[in-house]
Amino acid sequence: RTPEVKKFVAWDYVVFAALFLVCASIGVFFAVKERKKKTSKEFLVGGKQMTCGPIAFSLTSSFMSAVTVLGTPSEVYRYGASFVLFFLSYALVIIFTAELFLPVFYRSGITSTYEVTLSLSIHIHFFCFHELFLLQILYTGIVVYAPSLALNQVTGFDLWGSVVATGIVCTFYCTLGGLKAVVWTDAFQMLVMVAGFVTVLIRGTTLNGGSTKVWEDAYEGSRLNIFDFDIDPLRRHTFWTIVIGGTFTWLGLYGVNQSTIQRCISCKSEKHAKLALYLNLLGLWTVLVCAVFCGLVMYSHYKSCDPWTADFISAPDQLMPYFVMDIFSSMPGVPGLFVACAFSGTLSTVAASINALATVTFEDLVKKGFPNLSEKMSTWISKGLCILYGVLCTSMAAAASLLGGVVQASLSIHGMCGGPMLGLFTLGIVFPCANWKGAIGGLLAGITLAFWAGTGSFIYPAPPTKSIPLQLSTLNCTLVNSTEALTTAASTASPDRPFLADTWYSLSYLYFSAIGCLGCAVTGLLISFITGWCSVQSNEHLVRHTQERVASSNPAPHTSCSEAPKAHT
Repeated sequence: RTPEVKKFVAWDYVVFAALFLVCASIGVFFAVKERKKKTSKEFLVGGKQMTCGPIAFSLTSSFMSAVTVLGTPSEVYRYGASFVLFFLSYALVIIFTAELFLPVFYRSGITSTYEVTLSLSIHIHFFCFHELFLLQILYTGIVVYAPSLALNQVTGFDLWGSVVATGIVCTFYCTLGGLKAVVWTDAFQMLVMVAGFVTVLIRGTTLNGGSTKVWEDAYEGSRLNIFDFDIDPLRRHTFWTIVIGGTFTWLGLYGVNQSTIQRCISCKSEKHAKLALYLNLLGLWTVLVCAVFCGLVMYSHYKSCDPWTADFISAPDQLMPYFVMDIFSSMPGVPGLFVACAFSGTLSTVAASINALATVTFEDLVKKGFPNLSEKMSTWISKGLCILYGVLCTSMAAAASLLGGVVQASLSIHGMCGGPMLGLFTLGIVFPCANWKGAIGGLLAGITLAFWAGTGSFIYPAPPTKSIPLQLSTLNCTLVNSTEALTTAASTASPDRPFLADTWYSLSYLYFSAIGCLGCAVTGLLISFITGWCSVQSNEHLVRHTQERVASSNPAPHTSCSEAPKAHT
């Protein structure tokens, strides 16, 4: 096998450009259709008249981004199919979100999830806002940059051209059509994503002797050793790290994330919102299974000539694009479909981030500072915020090159930022006896612990014994230089690693969210116990009080439990 793989041809660019054209057209359609509805509520949450179907598609497309399309098959190819255990994590996450968090947010009648923190403490409210800002901007940078880089180096697709095009198109249809354009564009992109995966699976399976042969190759290569019950928290992927750590990580993404909740509260009823979440679970499972099987098919294809070890590509995230260009080299236009598949995830995620950031900024800063704005001016400000955040998210892509593999980098950031936020909301909803002092102390403790572990892991990566890939062969390769390329993967760990580098900093990246969440909750309860518990309020009281506080044009922070009823987040 040689490293010669064809680049993009004219038909590939046509197919890819068609995706951008359709997405932009959806924005124009809703801009024209909704031109007489000029309220900010209509723009930001679709007038709360959305149904469960498009919302379910939108949720799946937003969170099954290019990180999934490119990163998950590569993870399965290198580490085995244990990634499929996220099947259980997703189920637990959706149940907790639909039954615990969603009812509180939906019945509160809010637009920004962080509005409910105003009645607890203005300081916590601003902590939450800055957490969202940091999380969304960093994550969006990865989602834009990583697929652009991988596709550039394999297909010859222009790196910064794709980054800028992504930012422009997302900002365009977000600004013109608002949430409705984002949701319906996501639904279209979800179909493109699944079509791309299915095309790759059919072609790859056919070329490698059918599904039975692919399965046999995966078994012989130890790729089907899924259930590893080792409790060692330093192991990168085991049953416990994926099910427990993955649940905490994705619950921070779904349970209290503005992007998710904003879509759910745009539904016409709470029943539609819950149904959207459960239908979305089917979508998550579908994309996960497709990505895992693509990884197994890719291993069957390259079992005797690994292009990464043989130095045909420069990073594992390029494996999937390289595979696609390899198997579809004689079929012009089909590689363009896969690139459209990868960028469908990118577009939907970036659009979701832009819309969420614009909503929170408008509701939490602009609306509170200028309560007498007209509806027309409010809508124009909302559109301006979409443009601003579109530019910021696209610009942040340049910093994403420092963060390593797309799956680990994206989930690490979500764990570090989302874990403490999950702990804060859990503290308030599950433990209503916690007071505002405990909430502030818990949030600071959670952020400190999560960023301590996460930052340490970036500086001092885990020892190879805890995260070493499975065996990869270059037996049948025609190597570019020599066998010298095969020896560079050996561990070159620095001899002066500190003690924590092999313990605390080597924790599985999937535990960062759990650390932040539990650190926040435990510290918050301890401080609340020391400073005096709050009296327990019912959820109905919480909802009524939150609505009153949100309706107020100039809310003031509470300084004790006894001053007024507490919104438990």
